[in-house]
Amino acid sequence: MLETSNNDELPPIPAKRYFTIGEVSELCAVKPHVLRYWEQEFPQLKPVKRRGNRRYYQRHDVMLIRQIRSLLYEQGFTIGGARQRLSGEEAKEDLTQTQQVIRQVLLELEDLLQVLRR
Repeated sequence: MLETSNNDELPPIPAKRYFTIGEVSELCAVKPHVLRYWEQEFPQLKPVKRRGNRRYYQRHDVMLIRQIRSLLYEQGFTIGGARQRLSGEEAKEDLTQTQQVIRQVLLELEDLLQVLRR
């Protein structure tokens, strides 16, 4: 079943270095088994694996997952089409990721400003 929620409706990515699969699942509104499947289908998605084969995702992984989610669920790409789009348009991907980072930093700065005003 396709999810139709927009990336703008997803929660902001916390300022952490590593995220568990459960945290990423909530941040990206995608079930953990889907994340594990996407790891097999998208070579760019390589979370760090530690003790007991536990996955730890970094911020860039979370942003990539949100981009994959958008391509598949919102823009209607197939897995193959999304894979091709991600590998063929690295410059555009970098721009999109940069824009997402800027949005995230702005949100964090606004939160910090509210705390400082108290």
